[in-house]
Amino acid sequence: MKALGSPTIPRGLWHCEIKFDGYRAVAVINDGRVELWSRNHKPMTADFPEVSEELRKLRCRNAVLDGEIVALDSSGRSRFQLLQNRGAAGAASPVVYYVFDIMHRDGRPLVAVPLRERGAALAALLGSRKGPVQASPVFNVEPSALFAAARRNGLEGIVAKRPESPYEAGRRSGAWLKCKVLAEQEFVIGGFTPPQHSRQHFGALLVGYHDKGRLLYAGKVGTGFNEALLGSLHATFMRQTRASCPFDDLPSPRKPRFGTGMGRTEMAKVTWLRPTLVAQVKFAEWTDDGQLRQPVFLGLRKDKPARDVRREAGPAKAGGRPRRAAPFFRGLIR
Repeated sequence: MKALGSPTIPRGLWHCEIKFDGYRAVAVINDGRVELWSRNHKPMTADFPEVSEELRKLRCRNAVLDGEIVALDSSGRSRFQLLQNRGAAGAASPVVYYVFDIMHRDGRPLVAVPLRERGAALAALLGSRKGPVQASPVFNVEPSALFAAARRNGLEGIVAKRPESPYEAGRRSGAWLKCKVLAEQEFVIGGFTPPQHSRQHFGALLVGYHDKGRLLYAGKVGTGFNEALLGSLHATFMRQTRASCPFDDLPSPRKPRFGTGMGRTEMAKVTWLRPTLVAQVKFAEWTDDGQLRQPVFLGLRKDKPARDVRREAGPAKAGGRPRRAAPFFRGLIR
């Protein structure tokens, strides 16, 4: 089930969770065998052995779980870049699979039962365990209260869910809403510019998103890389080259207000790529020209197919004054 991006924070009492910054993963447990799958159906079991081993300890014959695999910084916040650096020299960030839903347990399908009942079933299975597998914390509060705490603590955002919602696989019905503190989303990589000055391998990535069957250009991303990353990305890109531009709206009819244009002269210098790779990018805002302002590359995504990348809502804003906030909330988060 997918969360719908919301530009406003909903009001009322919702089932609220922290929006994690990692890999979405479905865990399938069957008679002691564990499989982890990404949302584009790629196996992830071997990538996270500590998670798989912990899932084997759960007391069930079989189960299907949904959650997010994250790497935590020293303050316990999930950071996508830390997950990207996993395995690098000196990288020792703890990895946690935060489970937020259960779709099946011991022969009983649960997708049609309300979320509040699925939450009880998940709590019965996971208990209060810590370590590589944990239940995603749930706050039955006004979304605006959790959103304010997420902003204070430097988190990515929140997810608000209708307590009575069923599990609608593959859908964005609006029963789950994601509200972002920061502007950040996935983009399809369509090409790269040549390096300049002392930089090696490439200069900037050309990124975009799908809209009504077309791949639309969103701008160039030229920061967020170190020398090692430039080299490894370039090696990956050179296996994905193509002769023609994959963006349907290039060349640009005019130079954008921010950044450089992408007319025919600039396009002649670009190495084009098959639009299959997905980058995670944070940025300041969308410009009136539909371009990214101050974008920063965070990493490649392995868990989302390029065809599913759409333009998402930016940082959320309050939809109105909250009616009621849980009195224990501030202390609980801190």
